[in-house]
Formats: sequence, structure tokens, C-alpha cells
Amino acid sequence: MERIICLFLGYALGNFQTAYIIGRIHHIDIREYGSHNSGTTNALRVMGRKTGLIVLVVDILKCGIAIGLTRLLFGSGHADIIYVLMMYAVTGTILGHNFPIVMGFKGGKGIACTAGMVFFYHPYLIPAEVIIFFAAFFATHYVSLCSLLSYTGLLIQMIILGQNGYLGALSAAQLGEIYVLTFFLTVMAYWKHRENMKRLISHTEHKTYLSKKKEQQ
Repeated sequence: MERIICLFLGYALGNFQTAYIIGRIHHIDIREYGSHNSGTTNALRVMGRKTGLIVLVVDILKCGIAIGLTRLLFGSGHADIIYVLMMYAVTGTILGHNFPIVMGFKGGKGIACTAGMVFFYHPYLIPAEVIIFFAAFFATHYVSLCSLLSYTGLLIQMIILGQNGYLGALSAAQLGEIYVLTFFLTVMAYWKHRENMKRLISHTEHKTYLSKKKEQQ
């Protein structure tokens, strides 16, 4: 029952579509522009860096809040499996973000929400994920490639943490739940980026730069 509660709690939070809401404030439907995606990267390209940053922060916090509420609700009574429960909350949040019922199941790609997991799930995830993402970004400027590499790194890190006891004294079955959910999210990220992967292969993927001057070159 606790797992189901965490999953639905996360899904409800994930349904808060930041890019869509801010787009409506600016009198546009973000899904009709750019990549037709209601996520951070499309918000950045369509509505600018300031708006993109706001969307990024709020979408990160969605996952952070889901993790925080899970700790608040179950941290004392189910401390032994708290990392399992938090993983269900994370999965629910990303599913809610990617497939929000309030928007006909058409949402984002879940990368900003996943960043929320990286920052709030376990501190050991942060250094490697930051290095992977920004090393790939400054080398290629392909956000999609950075995201996919980071997800692959996340899956590997979760297995390493679990096998070395950093996720608590969990049984093999409980660790398996975490690994399966992380693998599921990784596969979903690749599936959501399937068009990006085609463009990466054909060298037609859009590059993103921190400097507006670079963007225009």
C-alpha cells in the first residue's frame, strides 16, 4: 500500500505542468511551438533563458517535494525501505510529468524531474551526474545527448550504491525493485528522446548554448 501511495503522490505532483502554465501566462501553448514538448528545454528555446530557468527549478522541485513528502510520511514507520518508497515517488513524478492526465497524457521528457531525483534522493548521485552532464554539454552542446548519457550513468550509479549498501540494508528483492524502476525510467527517457536520437545520428540535432551570441552563430 505504501508503494502505491508514493506512486500516486508523485504522479499528482508531476501533473503540475510548469512550462505549460507559464506559457499560458504568456498567452501561448508551449505544445504548439518548438519540439511541441512541455518541458524545460522547449521552454528555454521558445520563451527564453529566464523562463527556462524557472521551469527547470520548479520541475526539479516537483521531484524534490515528492521525495520530501515520502520521507515525512514514511520516514519513521518504514525507515528500512525508505529508498524503495522514494523511488516509487520519483517514478510517479516523472510519469506524471511525461504523461499528465490533466493534459491528455502529453507532457515533457522527464529530465528536469530526474535532476530533482539526483539532487534529493541520495547525495552520492550528485557529483558524477553533474560531471557527466556538463562534460557532455560543453563538448557537444547537445542537451538530448547529455540527458541520455546522464540517465545511463544514473542507472549504473544506482546499482553501485545498492550493491555496496548505501541504500540501506535492503533485501535482494527490494534492491531489485529500485533497479527495475530505474531501468524503466532510463528506457522511458530513451523512448521519449527517440526523435532526438534520429537527429543526433543525422547530425541535425539542435545545439544549445549558454551565451545568446553563441546561439546565433
